[in-house]
Amino acid sequence: MPVQKRFKTNYPGVYYVKGVSIGTSKPEKIYYIRYRKNGKPVEEKAGRQFQNDMTPSKANSLRTRRIEGELSNKEKREVIEAERTAQENKRTIGWLWIEYKKNRPNLKGLLYDENRYKNHIKPSFGDREPQELVPLDIDRVRINLLKKRSPGTVKNALELLRRIINYGAQKNLCKPLSFKIEMPKGKSEKTEDLTPGQLKNLLDAIEKDSNIQAANMMKMALYTGMRRGELFRLKWNDINFDKGFITLRTPKGGTEQKIPLNEASRTLLQGHPKEKSEYVFPGRGGNQRKDIKHQVNRIKAKAGLPKDFRPLHGLRHVYASMLASSGQVDMYVLQKLLTHKDGRMTQRYAHLRDETLKKASALAGDIIQEAARDRNQKDEAKTA
Repeated sequence: MPVQKRFKTNYPGVYYVKGVSIGTSKPEKIYYIRYRKNGKPVEEKAGRQFQNDMTPSKANSLRTRRIEGELSNKEKREVIEAERTAQENKRTIGWLWIEYKKNRPNLKGLLYDENRYKNHIKPSFGDREPQELVPLDIDRVRINLLKKRSPGTVKNALELLRRIINYGAQKNLCKPLSFKIEMPKGKSEKTEDLTPGQLKNLLDAIEKDSNIQAANMMKMALYTGMRRGELFRLKWNDINFDKGFITLRTPKGGTEQKIPLNEASRTLLQGHPKEKSEYVFPGRGGNQRKDIKHQVNRIKAKAGLPKDFRPLHGLRHVYASMLASSGQVDMYVLQKLLTHKDGRMTQRYAHLRDETLKKASALAGDIIQEAARDRNQKDEAKTA
C-alpha cells in the first residue's frame, strides 16, 4: 500500500494527508500530530477537517496537551481495556455468591438465601470486594435494615454475607474480613402460638378447604412440628408405618434425623391421596414442591388468624408450645422432637414449661394446706 504524502502546516509537529470526506466523497484534510513522550516518538491522528472540524491550530493545541501529560487516544483505550479486564477479574461479593452456589448445588434453603442476597446484600455489597469493606459499611446496612426489618431477618442476611466471604477466604478466592460482623441484638426468632379458639377456627377452616395438599400439610406441621422444607421434601419411602418413624433426609441441622410417626399423623398419611410421585406433597409434574404460600394463606385468612402468623412455621411453634406447656415433656425430649441441633433454640419454650411447673407446684401447696386444715378441724372436734 503506497505511503500517503504528508503536508506540513505552520505548526511544528502538525501535518495532514489528503483524504475523502466520509459520506460525501468531498476532498478532506486529515490531521496528525507528532511528539515525544517519555523519550519515545508518538504519532497520533488528531481529527478530520469536516467530520471533527479539525484545524491546524486545534491540532497544535491537542499536541501541546499531550506533551504536558494528557493521555493519547491509544493510552485512553488501553486504560479503558485495563479497567474492563480488572472489573471482569474482580472477585466481588456478587462473584463469590455465584461461586458459592456452584459448589453447593444441594444447598438447603437456597430460595430464602436468594431472596436475602437479592434484597439485602446485593444492593450494598454486590459489586464490592471483601477487602474493601470496613465495619462502618456493615453498621450502616444493619442500622438501615433494622428500621424496616426484624432483628431475625437482618441477622439472617448478615449471616449469609459472612458465609459467602468465609467461603471465598477458605478457597483462597479473596482475603478474609479483618473484623467481625456485628449481629443485631434482640430476639432473632419469633415464637407463635394460638389460643384454643383460634386453633379451633383453624382446624375448621382446614377441614372445609378444598385443597387436600395444603390442608394435610398444615395438619402434619401441627401433628409433628415438621418444618416447611421438610414437608416439601417428604417422600413416601421416608415413612416407616411398621416401626412408626418418619425420616428427615436433609433437615435444617444437616444430619439425617428420625421423628416419631404419632397416631394422628399416621391416620392422616394413610388417608392422604397418593399421586404418581415419590413425594407425599408433590408440586407440578410430581416434582418436589417449591411453594404453597397462596393456599395456606387462604386457609389462615378464613380462620381469622393474625396477619403475622406464619401458616406452616407458626404451626411448628404451636406444636412445640403445646408440648412444653403440657408439663409432660422435658426440654431435652422437645429438642429431639424439633430436631434442634442446639438446645438453646428449644429454650424459647422453657417459660411455658416453667408456668406449668409453677401451677403444679401451687396445686401441691393447695393440697397440703387443705390436708392441714382437715387435720386441724379433726383435732378441734376431738377436744370439743
